[in-house]
Amino acid sequence: MDRVSAFDEPLKKLLGGATAKVMAEHLDLHTVGDLLHHYPRRYEERGRLTALAELPLDEHVTVVAQVADARVLMFNNGRGKRLEVTLTDGNGRLQLVFFGHGVHKPHKELLPGRRAMFAGKVSVFNRKMQLAHPTYQLLDAESIDGAEATEAVDAFAGRLLPIYPACKQLDSWRIAKAVDTVLPSAQEAVDPLPPGLREGRGFTALPEALLKIHRPQTKADIAEARDRLKWDEAFVLQVALARRRYADTQLPAVARRPTPGGLLDAFDAKLPFTLTEGQQKVSREIFDDLATEHPMHRLLQGEVGSGKTMVALRAMLGVVDAGGQAAMLAPTEVLAQQHHRSITEMMGELAEGGMLGGSEQGTKVVLLTGSMGVAARRQALLDLVTGEAGIVIGTHALIEDKVQFHDLGLVVVDEQHRFGVEQRDALRSKGKQPPHLLVMTATPIPRTVAMTVFGDLETSVLDQLPAGRSPIASHVVPAKDKPHFLSRAWERVREEVENGHQAYVVCPRIGDDADDEAAGKKAKKEAPEDDGEKRPPLAVLEIAEQLAKGPLAGLRVEVLHGRMNPDDKDDVMRRFAAGDVDVLVATTVIEVGVNVPNATAMVIMDADRFGVSQLHQLRGRVGRGSAPGLCLLVSEAHEASPARARLSAVAATLDGFELSRIDLEQRREGDVLGQAQSGVRSSLRMLTVIDDEEVIAAAREEAVAIVAADPELEHLPELRIALDALLDKEREQYLDKG
Repeated sequence: MDRVSAFDEPLKKLLGGATAKVMAEHLDLHTVGDLLHHYPRRYEERGRLTALAELPLDEHVTVVAQVADARVLMFNNGRGKRLEVTLTDGNGRLQLVFFGHGVHKPHKELLPGRRAMFAGKVSVFNRKMQLAHPTYQLLDAESIDGAEATEAVDAFAGRLLPIYPACKQLDSWRIAKAVDTVLPSAQEAVDPLPPGLREGRGFTALPEALLKIHRPQTKADIAEARDRLKWDEAFVLQVALARRRYADTQLPAVARRPTPGGLLDAFDAKLPFTLTEGQQKVSREIFDDLATEHPMHRLLQGEVGSGKTMVALRAMLGVVDAGGQAAMLAPTEVLAQQHHRSITEMMGELAEGGMLGGSEQGTKVVLLTGSMGVAARRQALLDLVTGEAGIVIGTHALIEDKVQFHDLGLVVVDEQHRFGVEQRDALRSKGKQPPHLLVMTATPIPRTVAMTVFGDLETSVLDQLPAGRSPIASHVVPAKDKPHFLSRAWERVREEVENGHQAYVVCPRIGDDADDEAAGKKAKKEAPEDDGEKRPPLAVLEIAEQLAKGPLAGLRVEVLHGRMNPDDKDDVMRRFAAGDVDVLVATTVIEVGVNVPNATAMVIMDADRFGVSQLHQLRGRVGRGSAPGLCLLVSEAHEASPARARLSAVAATLDGFELSRIDLEQRREGDVLGQAQSGVRSSLRMLTVIDDEEVIAAAREEAVAIVAADPELEHLPELRIALDALLDKEREQYLDKG
């Protein structure tokens, strides 16, 4: 078998159709290579027991423990049977419950003193932690029949039992068995590290590292394998990014220097405030990049409300001054309209170039979205192709083939994480030569993540808030345990409105028919077996109606969501901004860029259903004026749950960088480095971007040196193979085109 194909072998050939299907559907494992890179999450020592007191709620766990006691209870007048088994680890206890026909086998096997591995989802019943209907495998030889006993004991003969990331349909020990089947293929692993680098850093060979991570004899084996596998991940990813940066530096671009006494100077002269030091410093970095003959690739990250739009607008005006056009790409229509409105307001008569009453130095600022009327769209397209419009603000509609520019000089992408690399490239191909690129993100990103996700961009950080921004107080409202807290939340909203302010209420869902069906299915899918039906997330339309009739009766309550007609959306936003609406009940369409300084309160319903950075974004919509902001996070999550821990973290700090760190620690990096963000398949299995800062920084250095010496990696065929496995086909073509 040749060296690549052993790893590409489909699992169903070796494991049989049923197991392979579960692995593909639930664990995203399709080939031998995928399974060999599905590493154990941790290891249990055969003689030791798991700390039962520290099990996380609502998570699928595998534990090794001893049966302390087992008893069958009757209920329903003797018609129903329940087996309750108590496990112990010497300190904590955990209850197992089996019902109905499932009682018979465990009742015979789970006798006091027996030791076994158990897998299931941790829930709470009568204030006790329990596993309902766990699967288990006995671990004492004498407690199982002949052949099976020898096999089970052999499988776990090493003192370290690997515990794999598993799912309800496939326990950790079944995955371990499957790994045994494919482990011989580890010998065929192609080593991506150049020999000099591997020897220089004293790394173990890749086949050996794979063997040691799956079947370690000692803890030293695990540490050695981890060091090696982390390096591979960091290094291959950094080589991909270094090649991309290298390809970009080879591209030509038109240098864009603002004309003295032109549009930018006229704009600056009208500004009613001075830019913060941070804004000035970042602007200098951007204008230096724009003056070069290679395309700028810069990431501008800043706290919610740190004035990124102002910095981006000045860059756009500078490019228009130099005879080019600038395009700003927003993730939603609401946001595109909002940007269009605030930019035309900031520019005043400078945004009315060529119109009566417009300024001599002005230019036209046009909006382009998918749902515009035919006539307005035709006019916008005409203004772009003739160069009449210097600035265009739009959604994905800007990427369409029909859209032609006169001379596109700068692309500003707002909220990067909604745009994949492919869309960035599609828009870039609209210029006669590649335009300069500025990416703005309002979610602050820790340095290592910036290195990993945005490794192809230079980074500028805005960390000062402009003067006049107010602090925001945040509190968690436990609606289930303390319903009176929720009543008090609505009273607080009323008080804000009585003081002349406005409020947002955010819900996870719209609540129309199409939406209900999807949410119903999702809730069913997410509901654990023993949880009855998990209710669907709260919906805008229902909550708005309840509030208008109940706790907020008499206030002007309106709704805003993504399925509304764009003109209606715009109308509601305009009236809210003008103060004609007291309370806006909305979905996350208000998450970014919405700027209504008079809105001081926000209530987020089912807050545990949002991610940390999303909550931070949403909260940034209040406290934008001189009055202090208030953000209430309403949740029915259990006090000990990970969801509640997340909410408490958000309530405890306003520092976005700190929150993004917490967010990373709580989620797997896979989400953070997902498809949409970097176009790189979630390839990080061993590396944690938060803890492995040194590894990432060192790998980046090595990668840059290697790519500078051999951009095509002609002398490193193994590294190329690893890169091909990492990169999607389109991305690979992109790199090759570069």
